[in-house]
Amino acid sequence: MVETSARLLRLLSLLQAHREWSGADLAERLGVTPRTVRRDVERLRELGYPVNASPGTGGGYRLGAGAELPPLLLDDEEAVAVAVGLRTAAGHGVEGIGETSVRALAKLEQVLPNRLRRRVSALNAFTVPMIRGAQDSAVDPAVLTELAGVCRDGERLRFEYRDHGGVATRRTVEPHRLVCSERRWYLVAWDVERADWRTFRADRITPRPPHGPRFTPRTPPAEDLAAYVSRGVSTRAYAARATVRLHTSAEQATRIIGPSDGVVEAVDERTSLLRTGAANLDVLVVHVMLTGVDFEVIEPQELTDHIRAVRDRLSRALDPDRAASAAPGAESAPV
Repeated sequence: MVETSARLLRLLSLLQAHREWSGADLAERLGVTPRTVRRDVERLRELGYPVNASPGTGGGYRLGAGAELPPLLLDDEEAVAVAVGLRTAAGHGVEGIGETSVRALAKLEQVLPNRLRRRVSALNAFTVPMIRGAQDSAVDPAVLTELAGVCRDGERLRFEYRDHGGVATRRTVEPHRLVCSERRWYLVAWDVERADWRTFRADRITPRPPHGPRFTPRTPPAEDLAAYVSRGVSTRAYAARATVRLHTSAEQATRIIGPSDGVVEAVDERTSLLRTGAANLDVLVVHVMLTGVDFEVIEPQELTDHIRAVRDRLSRALDPDRAASAAPGAESAPV
C-alpha cells in the first residue's frame, strides 16, 4: 500500500509537471507496466484529479481542469515561489486578495518543511519592498498567518499590544476576523477582560503563545465587518470628529476617500455624507480639504469656526502688507 501511494504521488507529480505523457513514457519513468499506469490513472480520477486520455499512437495522458481544485504537489522551488508570492500579497495589501492570501499562506506554511521555511524567511528578511504607504505600519506576515490560524481554529489569543503612544498592555481575546485596508490590517476580536468587541491594528500586535483554549464563536458586532472597522478607525478613534456634506456622489467620493479615512454615505445622485475624524481640528480641516471636493460642515460648529479662522490666516498670508497694517499697534499711513 505504501509503495502504491508513493507511486501515485510520483505519477501525479509527473502529470503536473508535463503537458502530456504517453503511457509508455509514464511506465518507463515509474518502472511499471502500462497496465499498472492505467490502473493508477483510474485511482487518481477516483480521488478527484481530472486525468484526460487521448487514444491512438500519438495519444497520451494529461491533467485537465476539473470542477473542484484537488490537492497540488509542489517541488521545493515551486513551494518557495508560492509562499513568497502569498507573503507579498498579504503583507502589502494587494487589492481584493489580501485576506485570501493570508488564509492560503497559513495552510501552506503549516506543511512547509523547516528547510523551506528558512529559505522563505531569509528571502523576505533581505528584500526591501518599494511600496506606497508608511513603513512603520508594516506588519510581519508571520504575525498575520498566526492571527489567521487562531481565527480559523477558534482559539483564544494572548498578545502584547502597543497603543498609538507606544504603551504596551497584555490582552487576551477571542479572535474573530482579519480585516484589511489598502495600508493596514486589523483584528476584530472579543476582549475577554473588557467584555466587549475591540479592533486592534495588526502591526501593533506581538503574539505571546501558548494560545487557547478553544471557544464558541460569538455573534459578531456587525454583519458588515469592513464597515464596522472603517467607522472605528476613521471616526470613533479620534478626538475631533465631523460630518460634512460633499458635493459629489458617493461613488465618486469612495474613489478618493479610503475606508480608513472616513465613512461615505449616499444622499442623492450629486451629494454624499462623509463621517470622519482626526487628532485635532487643524488636521481635520486639512483632511477634508484634501478631498478636493466642495463641502458643507454639518457638525460640529467648532469645525466651521475653525475653518473661518484658517480662511483668515490664509488671506493674511496672501496679502502680508494688508495683514501688517491691520495688526494691533501698526502706524497709520500718512495722509
